[in-house]
Amino acid sequence: MILGIVDIEANYLVVKAYQYTTLTSVQLLDCFVIPVVILLSWFFLLVRYKAVHFIGIVVCILGMGCMAGADVLVGRQQGAGENKLIGDLLVLGGATLYGISNVCEEYIVRNLSRVEFLGMIGLFGSFFSGIQLAIMEHKELLKVPWDWQIGLLYVGFSACMFGLYSFMPVVIKKTSATAVNLSLLTADLYSLFCGLFLFHYKFSGLYLLSFFTILVGLVLYSSTSTYVAQDPRVYKQFRNPSGPVVDLPTTGQLEPSVTYTSLGQETEEEPHVRVA
Repeated sequence: MILGIVDIEANYLVVKAYQYTTLTSVQLLDCFVIPVVILLSWFFLLVRYKAVHFIGIVVCILGMGCMAGADVLVGRQQGAGENKLIGDLLVLGGATLYGISNVCEEYIVRNLSRVEFLGMIGLFGSFFSGIQLAIMEHKELLKVPWDWQIGLLYVGFSACMFGLYSFMPVVIKKTSATAVNLSLLTADLYSLFCGLFLFHYKFSGLYLLSFFTILVGLVLYSSTSTYVAQDPRVYKQFRNPSGPVVDLPTTGQLEPSVTYTSLGQETEEEPHVRVA
């Protein structure tokens, strides 16, 4: 239920920000989700990164900055931009909530059930989203000049979101929340390529440079696996909450251990390499 509320507000804040700031600001500040996911994964999922992971992340963000620069050069500055401070704060708030949602999603799909996640977030998300729509957006909803074309656009948008939320848990389980958010940086480029034909956007070679820069960053990030640092005082219950509680000795200093894991699905027969 809490995750459903968090996910709703993350989407709402970012979409609402377009009324106050520019597209370029939204694109740049939305990258704030990446450090949020990294920090939450580090402290709560005990994920540890190597130097090559941070290099890949920096390269991806540089590619995103290149795309924002191309938007400025070609004049693609959609958005009112009248209250940029409010819009920028909304984007930062939405990116933070996105990060919380993605890390919680990673924990649930890895340790509980992907079906349970999709069912519960769909149930509670629809309920609370309907309440928020009735309270905050009912006047705007009445102003919409409904016809079959607008209805078809809403259906298409809903179908795209259905596909996104259906496939994202699968990808997060096989990779990580950080890898998914880095991959989503290319989404703005796909919208640009569609806009070249639908809205006759101006094209710049920097867009292609940005796309390939992000791809290079993704390859660097995915070239080696992350690993999970295990604290023996808590990690046994974290990974096996139904198992028996083991009383650890109170005397003596407990030495932490590190388990290297791959991006593939874990099996009981898979050997673990422990480094004291």
